[in-house]
Amino acid sequence: MTREVKLNELTELLTDAEYPLEVETARSRFDDVELVYADGSEPLSDVLKRVESSTFESAEDAQTSIFNVVPVEGVGEPGQSEGEG
Repeated sequence: MTREVKLNELTELLTDAEYPLEVETARSRFDDVELVYADGSEPLSDVLKRVESSTFESAEDAQTSIFNVVPVEGVGEPGQSEGEG
């Protein structure tokens, strides 16, 4: 069963892991997680393939690494404008 996790809920998911954590281990552990973006979704394991480091030292390190490879279009909230008026 797939777990859907919004980007703003990622911290909670990552704090449940033990660190340091190998990226390959994270891919296996979170292979059922679908990251929900503002404009769609993507399997977390696919996102982790784009991370350059091989080990996360902490949940914060993991989150930062993931946010650095998430598509820019996925970060905004649905219906959010670039500034009106």
